Order: sequence, then structure tokens, then C-alpha cells
Amino acid sequence: MPARPTDLIHHRYVPPAGFEALQPGVFKASTVLFPNVAALRARDWKHKDGYTYGLHGTPTTFLLEERIATLEGARHCLLVPSGLAAISAVNCALLAAGDEVLLPDNVYGPSKALAEGELARWGVSHQRYDPMKPADLERRIGPKTRLVWLEAPGSVTMEFPPLAQLAQVCRQRGITSALDNTWGAGLAFNGFDLGTGGRVAPGSGADIVVHALTKYPSGGGDVLMGSIATRDDALHIKLKLSHMRMGWGVGANDTESVLRSLPSLELRYRAQDASARALARWLQARPEVAQVLHPALEGSPGHEHWRALCGDDGLAAGLFSVVFHERHEPAQVDAFCDALRLFRLGYSWGGPVSLAVPYDIPSMRSAQLGTWPYRGVLVRLAIGLEDTADLQADLEQALRALG
Repeated sequence: MPARPTDLIHHRYVPPAGFEALQPGVFKASTVLFPNVAALRARDWKHKDGYTYGLHGTPTTFLLEERIATLEGARHCLLVPSGLAAISAVNCALLAAGDEVLLPDNVYGPSKALAEGELARWGVSHQRYDPMKPADLERRIGPKTRLVWLEAPGSVTMEFPPLAQLAQVCRQRGITSALDNTWGAGLAFNGFDLGTGGRVAPGSGADIVVHALTKYPSGGGDVLMGSIATRDDALHIKLKLSHMRMGWGVGANDTESVLRSLPSLELRYRAQDASARALARWLQARPEVAQVLHPALEGSPGHEHWRALCGDDGLAAGLFSVVFHERHEPAQVDAFCDALRLFRLGYSWGGPVSLAVPYDIPSMRSAQLGTWPYRGVLVRLAIGLEDTADLQADLEQALRALG
């Protein structure tokens, strides 16, 4: 007699316990089974002391959340489908009609678009502040301000702000602060414990740290995921409740990919950092280049803030921007980008392949906070894991396309 579907679904065999391997197991579930009604009614989805439904966590997602919390120096972590989802989730949890959120003027573009779009439609106003001037942030905080976003360094233009001072302004005014720590990756500095002069002050940083795990923790350019880390229990529960109501969840296979990449995170970060600095210094000496924007390089905006926070031998992401001399027209810079062979044209960073993207910076900035100081076209370079000499040769041959 052939097997029946019931026999296959309700099979008696259970694998023996005690299996242990280098990589953790992958648990895929929407439905979670309970041994009895009492257990079903007793389990609390808000804490990691049991399982209720796949959306609220599995052994696989709990494991990644705990490891990211350790990476960021946090007590709690929530996973969401992307870095932008992490930003959106924080905004949704903490803002209501009539509230105001403050954004740095060099904020990640989609975060600004979210404030101008959905948040505005929901009755949440926003202002943009100069992240290099803590006094400007303090001046803009008003009775409606409920949340301040911090970012280090600034998106694309790479200015490194005085993070400790910005966080202190928020703390003194009783305003919740959220830091996008994707660039730092939990390695260059701790977003919760900032300081200056090589002295770290516990609890001096942001209240919330978000991270696009899409970048360095994934490392493969093939996963979209974000995280929200906190230390405060009450704040975590507030975020967790909204996280549940919004239905945020991540797939088990994506979670597995990030877990698999985490052990090599620091090795990759250091390698890409070293390669980026070598290429940035080489480009500084090129006549085609007016300015190299890299927080670890002297002369780059905010370099002294990076050095004060991260130290003279501190880490920096493998990401920097090049401002070409104004004599090179936008079409010529586009030709340079098109001439690249190892560098590919594409957004994001942190993966094995080096990337390049040209940007129109004046259109991204608020005219009220001052004009962009450079007249040339900017290209952001994300350094991958290729040989540094090969990348330099690729840049050199592409520079000939400038004419």
C-alpha cells in the first residue's frame, strides 16, 4: 500500500538530540506548535523565553538578534527587512501626528524622502539641522520635537559630526536620539558609549542604534536586512509592540546568511578599510581630483571628530567620495564611471565587489543651511575585496576618460 499524506505529515521519526556543528540550525516557521492549551495561553511573545509565532521569532532570528545586540553593545535587538525599514520602524513607533523629527542635512536620502512623504502625510513635521554644529541642533529643538536622527558620517558627503556633543544636546533636552551606525558597523565605535580624547563615557551616546545589515554584516551584496538595537527595556518594548503591529519580519535563509558572515565581519571591515585608505591617499595626489572625502584622512570635513571618537589608529569603513576638479564636466565624470571595469555601477556597499556612483550633491542639500562648498562632480566609491593594486589600476585607466 502506498504511503498516505497523513503518514508523511505526521511521521513518528524524531531526529536524536545532541547534534552540534559550526553553523547554527535554520528554523523556518510561521506556525509554532504548543504541547498543550496551557502552554499556548502562557507564552509571552514579547520576551525571548518561548516561541508563539514565526513572525515573533524563531531560534534562528533570536540568535542573530542576540549577536547583533552584542556587536552594538546593546541589551535588545529587533530585526527588520532592510536598513530603511529600521528607520521607518523607529519613526512609526515613536512619532504621532503633531510631533516633529529632526534630521541631519546630510542624512541618508530615503530617510529624508520618508519624512517628506509618509511622515508629512501622517501629520509629522520635520526640520533638517547642520550636523557639524551642535548649537544648530539645539536651536531647532522645540516643544514638538520627539526624535532626533544622528548619522556618522554623513551620507555620500562623508562629513563626520561631533557625535558626542549632538547626543549630549538630545540628552539634556530630554529628546530620544537614534543613530544610523551602518558605517561604523559596531566596530569603528560604539553608538551607545561615545566620548572624546580617547575616553569613552558609558551611556553618552544614542538611545537607539539602527544598522543596515545589508552592508557589512551580510558582506555578500545579496541580503536585505536591518536591525534596531536598544539598551532601555521600556524603549525596547515600545519598539517591539509597534514592530509586532506593523508585521515586520525577516526570512530564515536571509538570517542564516548574515549569521554565516558575522565571524568574518571584522576581518572584512579591516581589509576594506586599509584598501580604501590607500586608494583615497593615491587619489588625493591626482590632478583630476579637487577633494577626497574620507573621515580618516586629514583635511576631510570632520576628521578631527573621527579621530577624537575612534582614535589615531581607529577604524573606518571602506567608503569614500571623490570630488573632481570643476574643469571636468558632468558628462566627463560619467564617462569616467562608465570606463571603470573592476568597479561596478551600483548602490549599497560592504560587499566583495567595488562600486561607484556619481551624485548631484547640491540637489540633495538644504539651501538654508549653506551651499555645497565644491563645484566639481562627486563620485562615491565603495571598496570591495579585490586587490588594491588592481583597483588602483582600474581607477587610473578610467581617469583617462576624463579627457
